[in-house]
Amino acid sequence: MRWDQLAENSARARDAALFGADAVTTRTFDTPEFRGVTFHEIRAKSIVNRVPGASRMPFEWTVNPYRGCTHACVYCFARKTHSYLDLDTGLGFDSQIVVKVNAPELLRRHLASPRWRGEHIAMGTNVDCYQRAEGRYRLMPGIISALHDHANPFSILTKGTLILRDLDLLRRASEVTEVGISVSVGFTDHELWRTVEPGTPAPERRLDVVRTLTGHGIGCGVLMAPVIPFLSDNPAQLRATVQAIAASGATSVTPLVLHLRPGAREWFMAWLERNHPHLVRRYERLYAEGAYAPKWYQRRITGQVHALAQEYGMGPTRAGLPRRIPSPEPEAPERRAEPTVTQLTLL
Repeated sequence: MRWDQLAENSARARDAALFGADAVTTRTFDTPEFRGVTFHEIRAKSIVNRVPGASRMPFEWTVNPYRGCTHACVYCFARKTHSYLDLDTGLGFDSQIVVKVNAPELLRRHLASPRWRGEHIAMGTNVDCYQRAEGRYRLMPGIISALHDHANPFSILTKGTLILRDLDLLRRASEVTEVGISVSVGFTDHELWRTVEPGTPAPERRLDVVRTLTGHGIGCGVLMAPVIPFLSDNPAQLRATVQAIAASGATSVTPLVLHLRPGAREWFMAWLERNHPHLVRRYERLYAEGAYAPKWYQRRITGQVHALAQEYGMGPTRAGLPRRIPSPEPEAPERRAEPTVTQLTLL
């Protein structure tokens, strides 16, 4: 396993055994939610990653406290990244989770650097930062607190309901900087959900997250992803999904058609062969030119979803707010009646 890309001391990690005790701590937990899952705790060298210039992503910097994901979505494009560590991109991706236990302290150090210019940081764009592991490791409170203290703009994309645990932190961060939250709900079909996203909360539970966030003044959009050709793309399915998203109070809906990069493609096609063998040839034709569905198909889905969104009254995402780093309050001669917001740094 190639841990040298992640370990704090790369030379030490290269010389270590498969799981060098001085570089990686491997744990399993005898609880139902983590049965069959192995966690590899590492001390990373860095936590803020630059997105490759050729990427289609609309942001330049990301933070990913985990690698691998117990959501086990069969289509997940991040599966390929597990191969960089000589880990399996199929079941291994779902059950071998790398945990960057020093992520909050690394981020705080990075944000304090005079070279950092306060650029937007996106989270949840590789694997979900609110997957089940976060319930045990609790890395996100420290990460959000660091971003709050430096008024650094950020966004989170998640399928996890655990984000509501950090509602107060998110609300306070939104008072000093731009905070963008998106929840991923590609469809509302329960039978499809159980087979392609077996480790995720149900679609309606995710929409409850949207409802709760917006109810507390935190605008939340929905990434309608993925729209799965021939399985979730007929007009009735699209309408049902957009209607449910609109009813949740989402500020916007953005459709994204399934894309099948190497690593994910093989795993998804194996699932398709087992569950919908009659669709295999249609997929081979639709994705014959590469990882993405043809432009005509993407445009058709986007047009249908946008028309439905307009019909159900969803408007554009609200404009972002400027950074507002709070100045320290002067000491008062008398005792303060209430604790100050600086206590957030202790969470």
